[in-house]
Amino acid sequence: MNLPEERGRAVALVALCLFYLAAGIIHLLSPSVFVSVTPPWVPDASLVVRATGLCEIAGAFGLLIARTRKLAGVMLALYALCVFPANIMHAVHDLSTGTGLGWAYHYPRLFVQPLICWWALWAAGVVGGSRGKDI
Repeated sequence: MNLPEERGRAVALVALCLFYLAAGIIHLLSPSVFVSVTPPWVPDASLVVRATGLCEIAGAFGLLIARTRKLAGVMLALYALCVFPANIMHAVHDLSTGTGLGWAYHYPRLFVQPLICWWALWAAGVVGGSRGKDI
């Protein structure tokens, strides 16, 4: 791998760590914001929201440790996939009621979810040029 790619991957890794660390802290400090957009079929939404906050924080730290980086990247990609129903519900609720955030927020948010999955996999070295190598 070339030096610019290594630097780009390192920057992406740090940014992803900060993103998930911040998200995890927000999930723990303000769970009601997330409970309100959790699909009704999720049992004990408040507990699930707090658990996801802990998972985000664990994933962020897991990315920083070379030994756990790839596993953390895979788990965070799967996590981003699993929370997609909540993102859809949030968009449907806001757009159908005319309350909350509009298309300017929800349209990019829904379409960037696959990018977040890829970002976790690429930054962790699961996909791309550094497979088998630690950053």
